[in-house]
Amino acid sequence: MTRTGRHFLQIPGPTNTPDRVLRAMAAPTIDHRSAEFGALGLDVLAGLRRVFQTRAPVVIYPASGSGAWEAALVNTLSPGDGVLAFDVGEFAKNWAECARRLGLDVELVPGTWRRGVDPEELARRLARDTDHHIRAVLVVHNETSTGATSRLPEIRRAIDSCGHPALLLVDAVSSVGSIDLRHDEWGIDVTLAGSQKGLMLPPGLSFNAISAKALAASRTARLPRSYWAWEPMIAANRSGFFPTTPATNLLFGLREALGMLDEEGLPQVFARHLRLAAAARAAVRGWGLEIACEREDEQSAVVTTVMMPEGHDADRFRAGVLDRFNMSLGAGLGRLKGLAFRIGHLGDFNDLMLMGTLSGVELGLAACGVPFRRGGVAAALDALAGPTSDAPARGC
Repeated sequence: MTRTGRHFLQIPGPTNTPDRVLRAMAAPTIDHRSAEFGALGLDVLAGLRRVFQTRAPVVIYPASGSGAWEAALVNTLSPGDGVLAFDVGEFAKNWAECARRLGLDVELVPGTWRRGVDPEELARRLARDTDHHIRAVLVVHNETSTGATSRLPEIRRAIDSCGHPALLLVDAVSSVGSIDLRHDEWGIDVTLAGSQKGLMLPPGLSFNAISAKALAASRTARLPRSYWAWEPMIAANRSGFFPTTPATNLLFGLREALGMLDEEGLPQVFARHLRLAAAARAAVRGWGLEIACEREDEQSAVVTTVMMPEGHDADRFRAGVLDRFNMSLGAGLGRLKGLAFRIGHLGDFNDLMLMGTLSGVELGLAACGVPFRRGGVAAALDALAGPTSDAPARGC
């Protein structure tokens, strides 16, 4: 089937790569031992510290977010160490499985996949751990499978209330560059991320922001590591270089993407995502459909996971939308497979792109015979028309 017009990629990552980032990546590759490259390295490392809101080192690996998971674990822990994780979605479950395969003793707290991590449950579990067997707590900040964002400041307070020394390791793959995350202020020990979501790049770069406490833990950690080792990376980074061959052209793109975030300003970036997410949720409620995340204060700024009416298959609906309207929606993952679809609204994204996306969903619901109320698109328009902090009301 011939599909005309530009494809709408509305999955929650990889996101659309801006044209100016694509052009930056198309530059000729340079010598990664040259002074020119050292300047590039220093630029992107400084820019990453601004985005992670930290003064701590942020290291870069040529890898996906899964590589960042492994790097965070092998640099801080030893075989048999206790790890507390929460089954709040597909990526939280998979990170816990990664830890288990590395020889860690993982306690996975069951969850409904309708909420984020419960700070009170975390406090209860840590309070029982009087011998401090638990050495790290794993938290996925924004679970893209469910559209739930865990409340990191409350999680930090829960750990502190117990006086527990566990490291706080946070998967921020889909929140860095889109949702407010403060590595230093919130006492995160390792914040990990990937390039393909809020940072507006193709997949291929992963990141670890490393607290002083985490760096100290790395000096006694005994899990094997070579490629993922922090110390040689941090040492080389002091002059803008890397101990292994870097993904040079992705770094060109990263410098451009960080420049775009600087130009807009992080507070405006976060406000834009919150505003577009509120409009997307207004549409879902207008259609009479159910949002997967049950707590309003945990509903994600970057993805809305929508439950299908009983008896209707989400994957069949997604296929229909792709065939008829050339738009890709996110699949339901894990226990939500076939039961939900996901609308990504993050990265290089604005009002008109959101309205095109929501119009495609509403057209698809009608075309595929899914029961819904008309008016979701109109509800989103009403939500966008009101005054906002990032776009003050003004005349034309």
